[in-house]
Amino acid sequence: MTSTTALTRPTRLALTPKTSMAGLLDGAWWPYSRDLATELPPLVEALEGRWGRITRITVNPAPWPVTSHKVSAGGHTVHAGWFTEQDRDKMILLSYSLGRCDLLVVPPETEPAAATRLMAAASTPGNLHTTETVMSRESRAPAVPFGAVNSGRHGYRRADENHHPRARFHRSGIR
Repeated sequence: MTSTTALTRPTRLALTPKTSMAGLLDGAWWPYSRDLATELPPLVEALEGRWGRITRITVNPAPWPVTSHKVSAGGHTVHAGWFTEQDRDKMILLSYSLGRCDLLVVPPETEPAAATRLMAAASTPGNLHTTETVMSRESRAPAVPFGAVNSGRHGYRRADENHHPRARFHRSGIR
């Protein structure tokens, strides 16, 4: 999903489908820079149709330069809460009417292929992966498809493909 406004770049945003079952993440956002005052307004505008008016966000301050606790976005003020205990790759957006939206924040300097994989993993319907799990998996093995398991000499396959994921252990005599 992309959204554009006059004189801005498209918002790089991937959300889980509306009809999907809930997961730990509602999607991913890939900002162009670490300037929250510049990056937040297009994100808020892109989410408005689905989540309503975003009034507050929470982020870890480590990846963002010092910014005000108030950011003008979409014609209103969004209050920013800085929490060092929050995952540094997660942003929580709060809507007055529709609750919260938890997004994986893909670092701006991420290569496009890796960003595409991260955004797909975070926007998978019913995902049960935390931001830390998604990011660490990408940094460890970028060539392995997300959601795949090693099936031995036959390479990688999806965990839900053909057999129960533990079935190969029973066949091989490992219990």
